[in-house]
Amino acid sequence: MRIVVALGGNALLERGERPEAGIQQHHVRQAAEALAPLTATHEVVLCHGNGPQVGLLAVQSGADPDLAHPYPLDTLGAQTQGMIGYWLAQALRGAGARRPVAALVTQTVVDPDDGAFAHPTKFIGPVYDEAQAARMAARHGWTVAPDGPGGQAWRRVVPSPRPVRIVELEQVAHLLRGGAAVICAGGGGIPVVEDGNGRLCGVDAVVDKDLTAALLAQRLDADRLVVLTDVPAVMSEFGTPRAAPIARLRVADLDESRFPAGSMGPKIAACRQFVGATGRPAVVGALGQAAAVLAGTAGTAIVP
Repeated sequence: MRIVVALGGNALLERGERPEAGIQQHHVRQAAEALAPLTATHEVVLCHGNGPQVGLLAVQSGADPDLAHPYPLDTLGAQTQGMIGYWLAQALRGAGARRPVAALVTQTVVDPDDGAFAHPTKFIGPVYDEAQAARMAARHGWTVAPDGPGGQAWRRVVPSPRPVRIVELEQVAHLLRGGAAVICAGGGGIPVVEDGNGRLCGVDAVVDKDLTAALLAQRLDADRLVVLTDVPAVMSEFGTPRAAPIARLRVADLDESRFPAGSMGPKIAACRQFVGATGRPAVVGALGQAAAVLAGTAGTAIVP
């Protein structure tokens, strides 16, 4: 099959961990061990998140006394694509990937009039308590919001416009036809807008990687969208003692408003988009069970 895999940025840096390169590379190697076997029998396109990483670079850039202005998020997104793409490509080869691995810096066109620019919702960077978040917001001009129930954890939020077009789509398809496994659209792709003459310009935002993965899967005529995360399945009554995994969901029954906007909500929206557009299944599950999730023996299958 041809599969597009969406891998969360938090899979590379877990909540509360120090953002050391060695810690992240350890997680990358674990991810590669789960993903490399898929390349033996499938064409694989891998999209990764970058929320923790782009947030870290934004903090560093904002604190640099030599900069009159911090680097914008599109440029920081490009930096994370290079860093994480390099780590993943190297680790997949080390884990025995059965195809050549190529990491491609990728741009994603967004609508300059997207309402997300006025309503930031995408969490990036480290976790703060409320007082720390307020100080960071005042110092850097950020928008911050609670990340999760209880209001104990706060993070920066930035605009997350919907992806419209993948600029390097034909290059991805060309690499697939040549037999490569492709790492692309990291962090949802570098967000750009297009003028009337076809010129591209970066914008200060972070595109949701799950929605970009769904768009890629549609445009590449993929057989499956595979969303890998840190939970074993989509859960009913998530966050309560009655939480239970759901093995199968019909796309007509999905309502992403039932799911947390900062975590499972975008994943459900991406699956709904892909299944609704193609009539092909999407699957959601734990990274460590990637092969079983794809085979349908673990995780949640979202079907027409």
